[in-house]
Amino acid sequence: DRTAAWSELEQLVRAAGRSSRRLGPDGVLRLGTLYRSAAADLALGRARYPGDPAVARLEDLVGRARNLVYAAPPRRLSLLRFVTTGYWQLILERPAMLALSAVLMFGPAALAGGWAVNDPGAAGGLLPVEYTSVAEPRTEDTDLGLTTSEEAGFSAEVFTNNVRVTLLAFAGGISAGVVTAAILLFNGVLLGAIAGLSWGAGNIRPFVELVAPHGVLELSCIVVAGAAGLRLGWSLVAPGRRSRVDSVTAEARRTVLIALGTAPWLVLAGLVESFVTPRGVGLTAALAVGLALGALYWAAALWRGRLGATAATAPSL
Repeated sequence: DRTAAWSELEQLVRAAGRSSRRLGPDGVLRLGTLYRSAAADLALGRARYPGDPAVARLEDLVGRARNLVYAAPPRRLSLLRFVTTGYWQLILERPAMLALSAVLMFGPAALAGGWAVNDPGAAGGLLPVEYTSVAEPRTEDTDLGLTTSEEAGFSAEVFTNNVRVTLLAFAGGISAGVVTAAILLFNGVLLGAIAGLSWGAGNIRPFVELVAPHGVLELSCIVVAGAAGLRLGWSLVAPGRRSRVDSVTAEARRTVLIALGTAPWLVLAGLVESFVTPRGVGLTAALAVGLALGALYWAAALWRGRLGATAATAPSL
């Protein structure tokens, strides 16, 4: 009388292979129903008909089905899935924090830029000595308006600073997000002051040519790092129904994953800074490279992040 149900369960187990996800929602529900029925049949068979061959068949079938029904989701995230969907899904998981990170950096940058144009003396006193060349009168002996040594030193300093800011923004989340917010604010002021002084000194073109190829991608990475740090800080301030330890632990895992996913993009920006920027490719080409890298990054985030969100929950370590 039960053969048809057992045969159907066998077919589902065979079709699922190692993962019940292959069955789809309806198949998974049917698998659960047939498993419970077969488990009840097995209990009855063991009690009343221990020597019947059907009991041995049921033991094997119920054992294989149980592995599918109760299998825990894998805790380790495959590298391919992380690169293609997991990382981007984590970026878009908290859009409010992403927007706040961008505002904390680019808002002060706009204000500092206007201040530097109107009061270059005071703004120049704020900058480290490595950036003072942007306020010097432009020379005509190079394509970028700066000497070769100034080009290399200034571009490398910008890249080094952006990498440092990115790493500190990640780590600053453990301070309840205060350090992360301060880093974003300060870096925004620094960026705006440099751009404003360059504008006032007539060096905005060489400034853009030096910074744009790798800077758009680096600034994107800083915004993402800032959002991750703010998320970590918020998990400490407002853990919700979980304990603070559990809340921070869960968010720290995501922060680590975001940091790992961002690292290759910083390496790519470094390669552009090393091999493209020194060539003095011109304003149009510099903007094209920078905007193309930025568009690639955010297009991947919007496309793969939303795609991943519809397929599964956010990845964990």
